[in-house]
Amino acid sequence: MAKDKKTPFDLYDKEYYVEDLNEEQAILFQHIGDLERKTSQLLFNLDQLNVGKQAFIDKLNEKLTKEK
Repeated sequence: MAKDKKTPFDLYDKEYYVEDLNEEQAILFQHIGDLERKTSQLLFNLDQLNVGKQAFIDKLNEKLTKEK
């Protein structure tokens, strides 16, 4: 019975099922999922870069203020 369960997704407040998509629709759905994963990874990387940049700013500030 578990094999008969369909995978739902919502698009503009309407529910669809992955298993009901034709080939072209399935490809578009896969592109959306891939882009969501890539966007999430980029935001994660951006957070890391911003924290790293701030660490260097703080370290420079520390060195500049110690020399005064």
